[in-house]
Amino acid sequence: MSASTADHNDNDYNNEDDISNICANCGKGEENTNSLKACTACKLVKYCNRECQIAHRPQHKKACKKRAAELHDEKLFKYPLQQYEDCPICFLRMPVLDSGRRYMSCCGKVICSGCMYAPVYDDKGNEVDEKTCPFCRSLAPESNEEAIEMLKKRSCGRDAKAICTLGGYYYQGIGLPQDYEKALESWHRSGELGHATAYYNIGNAYDVGGGVEVDTKKARHYFELAAMLGDVRARHNLGCIEGQAGNIDLALKHFMIAVKCGGNAPLGIMRGLLYKGSVTKEVYTEALQSYQAYLDEIKSNQRDKVAAEDEDCKYY
Repeated sequence: MSASTADHNDNDYNNEDDISNICANCGKGEENTNSLKACTACKLVKYCNRECQIAHRPQHKKACKKRAAELHDEKLFKYPLQQYEDCPICFLRMPVLDSGRRYMSCCGKVICSGCMYAPVYDDKGNEVDEKTCPFCRSLAPESNEEAIEMLKKRSCGRDAKAICTLGGYYYQGIGLPQDYEKALESWHRSGELGHATAYYNIGNAYDVGGGVEVDTKKARHYFELAAMLGDVRARHNLGCIEGQAGNIDLALKHFMIAVKCGGNAPLGIMRGLLYKGSVTKEVYTEALQSYQAYLDEIKSNQRDKVAAEDEDCKYY
C-alpha cells in the first residue's frame, strides 16, 4: 500500500491492537511489532521509521497536540505520592514545612522535628549526647564545613537529597564559593533522581532570575515537574499562575491537591475566593476537611512539645 492510499484518520487508531501492527503513514504492518515506534508525544499512532513519521506529520499534528495536552494534564493533576517517606523513627507522616524535619548528612535520613529533639538513649538506657544523630547515633557535624564534607561523600552516590542540599550551599554561597552554575547542575541531577525540591529550586531560580535570566515558561515547566513529585510549594505556585491568568478552575485543582498534601497557604487563598464567590461552600469545606486529615496524620505529642518550646520548629 502506498503512502497516498494510507491516509488514515487518527481516529482510526483508537484501537490499540490496530496501532500496534500498522504504520500510520504507509499502512504496512511489521512481523516484529516491536520495530514499530509510537509517537512519543501522543502514543496514538506508530510508524515504521522517522521518514514515515515526518511524512504523516501534517495530518497527525492537530490530533497529536490535543492528545499530548490531555496526557500532560492527566499526569499533572494526578494526586502525587508523599514527597517524603514517613519518619524512620516514629513512623508518622512527615510534616510538609521544612521546620518540621531535618536531613541528616551522616546517614542520609530525613527525621521529623519531634524525633530530632527527643532524648536519645543508648542500648543500656543511658541518655547520650544531644548532638548524636537519633537514627544512626553518630555525632552530627558541628560546622558547615563538616556538613559539606559529609554531603560531598553522599552526593557521590545517588543520594538525591544530599545533592540538592549541596546545590543550595553553592547557590547561597554558604561554606562554598557562590556558584549558580554548580547549584543548577546539582539540582538538575537531584531532580533526575526524583527529588521534588530540586526541581522547585530550579523553577524558583527562573521565576526570580536567581543566577539565570527570568524565564516564566521554564519556571512553570520546573514547577510542574516538582508538583508532580509532590512539592506543595510548586503546586501552590502553579495555582497562583493559573489564577492570575483567570483560569480559576485550574487554579482550584492545583490548590485542592496542595491542601490535601498539607499546604496551608492555598487554603487561605481558597478562603479568599470563597468570599469573592469564586469557590462554593462545598468545595471549601472539602478543602478544610482534607487539611484537617493531614494535620491528624502528622500529629505527635513530641512534635507539639518541640513546637511549643521553639517557634522555629513549628511543623504545621
